Amino acid sequence: MQRALDIPADGGTIDAHIVTPDDAAGPMPPVVLFTDIGGLRPCYHDKAQRIADGGYAVLMPNVYHRDATGPVVPEGKSFRDDDVRPTLFEYAGHLTAEAQARDFDALLRCVDHESEFAAGGVAVVGYCMTGAFALRMAAWHPQRIAAAAGFHSARLAAADDPDSPVHVVDAIEARVYLGHADGDELLPPDQIGRLDAALAAAGVDFTTELYRGAAHGYTAADAPVYNPTADDRHYRRLFTLLGETIG
Repeated sequence: MQRALDIPADGGTIDAHIVTPDDAAGPMPPVVLFTDIGGLRPCYHDKAQRIADGGYAVLMPNVYHRDATGPVVPEGKSFRDDDVRPTLFEYAGHLTAEAQARDFDALLRCVDHESEFAAGGVAVVGYCMTGAFALRMAAWHPQRIAAAAGFHSARLAAADDPDSPVHVVDAIEARVYLGHADGDELLPPDQIGRLDAALAAAGVDFTTELYRGAAHGYTAADAPVYNPTADDRHYRRLFTLLGETIG
């Protein structure tokens, strides 16, 4: 079951969706789900529903709400198409760390006020560029975020990026899970090693896994690199994390 809502935010409105199991009888543990660079589209609605059917209330915002409402990728097109990618990169460029911080505050206010969400810890999961969002949200709201996960994440520990989430992980109190794509140019081994070292030095309870043979974007059912075996593994790992942290 999914319903759309508008979330008041600093300087605007976030269009979002709350997703619950069809048989939900009351508030359920909250999960904030950030889409990959392609934004809201059918495969992410399906992903949110599958997570919700595991016993959770999922809040899925439009990360591009400053530039567009609803889907950004036109029907019948792909986020990988040459005439679509420039728009996505332009919109993604507006998602600065400061912009993310304002959105995180608004999303947590939504969790606090909407009836679908149970009180207690919040989990956050991101894909591709939003794996970094999950880590930042956990770092900036350590008393609220109980679990953070990132799958085929990008640029989590770039040496030349002063805004990289690697610089804030020492504030994380949540349990962290990271499922990396194999041979991912957007997150090469040196970045994985740098992030792991920072998480370990900070005493974060974390797990890092490499999904051998799975390319960047392996959970996106509308991508040519979609890997159903790796996707199933991602759900197993995610549900284990959620079950052990937010119930």
